[in-house]
Amino acid sequence: MPITLTEDYISRCLEEALRKDPSSDGFAEIDLNEETTLKCAAVLIPLVWYDEEWHLLFTRRTDTVESHKGQVSFPGGACDEGETTPEQTALREADEEIGVNPADVRVLGRLSNLVTITYFRVTPVVGVVRWPAVFRVGAHEVARIFTIPVAWLANTANRWQFEMPGRTRSLIAYHPYDGELLWGATARMTVDFLNVLGL
Repeated sequence: MPITLTEDYISRCLEEALRKDPSSDGFAEIDLNEETTLKCAAVLIPLVWYDEEWHLLFTRRTDTVESHKGQVSFPGGACDEGETTPEQTALREADEEIGVNPADVRVLGRLSNLVTITYFRVTPVVGVVRWPAVFRVGAHEVARIFTIPVAWLANTANRWQFEMPGRTRSLIAYHPYDGELLWGATARMTVDFLNVLGL
């Protein structure tokens, strides 16, 4: 499937999706009620133009990190005190985890929030990262950095969607790619991004 996405088109798609439902928390992995307390977080969904096509950049977390050991994720984490936008959080975390200078990221927009099973309200921020790049990996948190082509991610034959017994929400898991398994909240954000782009 040829992917002919421009940065302007991606930005317009993101803006239009949020305009349609600006207060949406998108997908929630848990049941929410008035007493649910959620923590603030943001991730960067890094787009890179590599080998004549768009890729998404992912990290695999180390087996020693406090949470989500060994899982594939986007760079990101909890909001720090004083941060007033998801963009600030996402760019700081990307700098800390993989050494991406915020000045080397062109932010294109946001996706709807996703509420995780660990009670975080995560705002995914989409940005184009200058490529090629030299990364400075936070060795305690990140075991590997890798990319997956957007065209491969958009091919529904490359992923499963499981209905979980006793739960109203499904689980998305991709087939292994280059030895890595993309699933759970990161896979959900990936699919949300693809859906916004109409892929």
